Amino acid sequence: MSQLLGFALLSAFITSILIVPFIDFLYKIKLKRQDQKTVDIFNKPTPLFDKFNGWKKGTPFGGGALIILVVSVLAIWGYGMFNIPINAWELFVILFAFISFGFLGLYDDLKKLTNGQRIAFFGLRFRYKFLIQWILAFVIAFVLYSQLGYTFVFIRGFGLASIGFLFIPFAALVIVSFTNAFNIADGLDGLASGLLLICLAAFLAISSLQVGGTLGIFIAILMGSVASFLYFNIYKARIWLGDVGSLSLGASLAVIGLLTGKTLALAFIGGVFVLEVGSSLIQLLGKRFLGRKILPVAPLHLYFLKKGWDEPKVVMRAWLLGFFFAILGLYIAFIR
Repeated sequence: MSQLLGFALLSAFITSILIVPFIDFLYKIKLKRQDQKTVDIFNKPTPLFDKFNGWKKGTPFGGGALIILVVSVLAIWGYGMFNIPINAWELFVILFAFISFGFLGLYDDLKKLTNGQRIAFFGLRFRYKFLIQWILAFVIAFVLYSQLGYTFVFIRGFGLASIGFLFIPFAALVIVSFTNAFNIADGLDGLASGLLLICLAAFLAISSLQVGGTLGIFIAILMGSVASFLYFNIYKARIWLGDVGSLSLGASLAVIGLLTGKTLALAFIGGVFVLEVGSSLIQLLGKRFLGRKILPVAPLHLYFLKKGWDEPKVVMRAWLLGFFFAILGLYIAFIR
């Protein structure tokens, strides 16, 4: 445990040193929110989102790139420098998910520099980006199945249940779902990054009690970096994760859940993310198949803003809900 704490502190320290110059760099390259109308995946305007977030014009995004850089370098250095035993394929899965989804998110962030105009390959539509997410997720799922032997899910009351080859589409679905859930939740200052810290703390407890527990090193490093980022991301945020961060961190959370074998617990530990993506999915299905909204507004955090709650109140109450979801998830993970 002392080693894990050391890695977390080192990661937090390095990120805290680099983040202010990094924010200045983002301002210099003008990677910041522009004065433009946002649209949903059907290219429809989202006036309610603009109403509550229009004042955030000029805030730089792309902070996830710094987290990816710091965590990746420290993880490779830590596992190698201290000769920490870890399966090469396990490390590949962790870093591939972390970095590849980050690059996909970076594409979206760079597109914002064009103010949404389609030029060259920056004209990629949502459905193609969604397809790329599935391709990356299937690559990860196939490695988990073929190289690491993952064919099981943990079901409370039954223990480990093998689902064989079906583990591949199942794992891909988990990865894509949490990637988009995190991206949707990253709509308020500090919301997604604070919830992630709670989830990571729960999985750090799970991994530390498992045989080997080497996954805990990556989790601890990630926790330290995200914690330092959160200091600058809480209301009123000086920097946002951007899609480079939200896609990367969402996929990484899913992979951590899969590697621990606690997929059912993941659904509860990340319960607020599930509620966020669930509300958005219901709304999108209603628009697509019924031609009308099913919910008053989605995602869920916008509903509370519309009710008149201040943004910090929404975020902190979401953190509290996430804390209780994490406790429930730990209960499910440890009770057989």
